[in-house]
Amino acid sequence: MLRQTIYFIFVGRRQTGQILEQLFAIGNRSVLFVTVTLGFLGLISIFQVAIQIQKVLPDYSMVGAAFLTVMIREFGPTITGLMVATRTGSAIAAEIGSMVVTEQIDALRMSNADPINYLVVPRFIACGMMLVVLSVFAVLVATATGMIMGRQGFGIPYNTFLNLSLVKWQDVVIGIMKSAAYGFAIPLIAAQAGLSAKGGSEGVGWATTRSVVNCSFAVIVLDFFISGFGYVVLSP
Repeated sequence: MLRQTIYFIFVGRRQTGQILEQLFAIGNRSVLFVTVTLGFLGLISIFQVAIQIQKVLPDYSMVGAAFLTVMIREFGPTITGLMVATRTGSAIAAEIGSMVVTEQIDALRMSNADPINYLVVPRFIACGMMLVVLSVFAVLVATATGMIMGRQGFGIPYNTFLNLSLVKWQDVVIGIMKSAAYGFAIPLIAAQAGLSAKGGSEGVGWATTRSVVNCSFAVIVLDFFISGFGYVVLSP
């Protein structure tokens, strides 16, 4: 499916309208979900770390620097990827699975419209683009809530929290690589689960479940390998 998707990206018919629809469905409709999740993650992370530091040595000068590094490189893209995997992956699998069991996929093939080009390519392009954007937005949200928790709970000044001394260009590159990899993997796995649906509504339900599980597992596996690549190849 990956090979066919890449092929149709370059030689298939352009479907700008569907890509725009998927950009809105995947990106705009995930903003609230990502905002709430990453906002609370920023609050919880700073609270837990500051409490532990308070027990040992109450020096909060590097809390923000360490938080930003981890958020940009790890938590921002990965948590966002898991959120999109549950929300968007399940939607893609359910939609395509419903089309399979109602024989709409067969109707597409009879109309000489390839399902990969018509259904998968727009979602592949849109999800790859929007997950990068959502990850950047998620880092900003978590940073804002983390700053509020640090200032109100532990008296950390905002300018002290916004310390970018530990953030390297490698961290930004790895974060973007992870976001893009998750964005390209999720629609492929979800579409594969939907296209393999059999039977009626029960088959669509199993396809949706399989999509969420496989997409979430793919995010974790990709996180492991890209992190390892970053530390081995891109380490300063």
